[in-house]
Amino acid sequence: MSDQPKNVSLQKKLVQSSMFSSMLAGLIALALLIGLSFYQTMQLHDQMMDEISEILLSSDISVGQRQASGADLDELSEQFDIDYQLKLPHQLLTETDHFESYAGQAETVLYDHEQFALVWLDGQLLRRYQALEDDQTLTMYQPMLARFQELAMSSLGYLGILSILWLLQWGIVHFAIKRQFRSLLKLSTDISEKNAADLSPIQQPQPELQELQPMVMQINQMLSRLEQSLLAEQRFTSDASHELRSPLSAIQMRLQLLNRKYGEIDPALSQGFKQIQADVSRGSNVLENLLLLARLDPSDAKQLPRQTVQMDAVVEAVLNILHPYALQKQIDYQLELKNVSLEANKELILICIRNLVDNAIRYSEPGGIIKMELNPQNSSVHFKIENAGQGLSDAVLKRLGERFYRELGTKTQGSGLGLSICKKIIQLHGGKIEFSASNLGGLKVDVALPVQPEYF
Repeated sequence: MSDQPKNVSLQKKLVQSSMFSSMLAGLIALALLIGLSFYQTMQLHDQMMDEISEILLSSDISVGQRQASGADLDELSEQFDIDYQLKLPHQLLTETDHFESYAGQAETVLYDHEQFALVWLDGQLLRRYQALEDDQTLTMYQPMLARFQELAMSSLGYLGILSILWLLQWGIVHFAIKRQFRSLLKLSTDISEKNAADLSPIQQPQPELQELQPMVMQINQMLSRLEQSLLAEQRFTSDASHELRSPLSAIQMRLQLLNRKYGEIDPALSQGFKQIQADVSRGSNVLENLLLLARLDPSDAKQLPRQTVQMDAVVEAVLNILHPYALQKQIDYQLELKNVSLEANKELILICIRNLVDNAIRYSEPGGIIKMELNPQNSSVHFKIENAGQGLSDAVLKRLGERFYRELGTKTQGSGLGLSICKKIIQLHGGKIEFSASNLGGLKVDVALPVQPEYF
């Protein structure tokens, strides 16, 4: 199974790229800030331990003086959550109340550098400081959590501020990019509005985007080539219409004169003249259908002139036009026509209905039945026609409506363009046409036309 093509939004991609780069830069800055704050916090608290150590180990301070300064040390100890013990080999000089909880427990040294170490003790990570001076041993412990609790709160605060800034940036970037994309949307609208009647160059909205200039230039060149091709096609259609109609009309007139002059002398010759006239008529019909298709192909459905059309009156007009052919084959009509109307091009709808009825008559057996229904359904008008002709295979039904397609082996004259023209006319009106096998044995055609097209 081949991979399905994916549609991506350039606008969303730009917003995502901008936000990703901004968030990445913000997270890197936050990581650097946390790292720098970590280093500064470690330095600050280590210096505080050094200062406490200098006070406790001062050689000119007696035991009584140390006790007198204990209030200041206790204040520092509580502020920075530092527990200490100062002792001589056989005498305890001073210690904090909480230091006893560390005494006698085995500690695990994780990192040791000079007087400082990281140890695991009493189920927590501690910063340890040890100093030895004049037989005095000083030991201090400080939980690492006490050092970085404030840092963690500050980091969460910074992250919250960054989140708010990212949210504001997303709104600003989304608005700014959407505003810049207005020129693209305007350009897309201008391109979509181009049709056979308007192939003028596209102008970029001001200010012009340099990145779009090559694309706009190529589109304008393509529109220019397309306009030249359409003009050449229109000239050819006009010339072909003039150059081919005149000779065919002249041949038709001369055949009629020859038939009058020599047809009574030789009946076989008269029959030959009639056959040639039929061939010329078929050629004229093919020409008219080709010219009609040429006019319909480049047409813009929005520019199609419309008026209120009484569909039942159109069907009755077609039946009157084709009455001689139906009478010749003794066709029996079964009609169920309701009074319905819609907004459409009357001439094209008349051609479509005439082709459908003519096709049903042509491919019906003598004395056959043609059934027609015309009724409204929701916001559409449905016209159904079916005959009692020969059955059609699914392969033939799928190809009906193709230009010049005719079922092999059929003896009925035709150009293979009638249903193709019908299909094109229905499409121009925003409708649908479906071909299926009829319960009568022939072909069933279901035409659905909107009462009011969407672009109306």
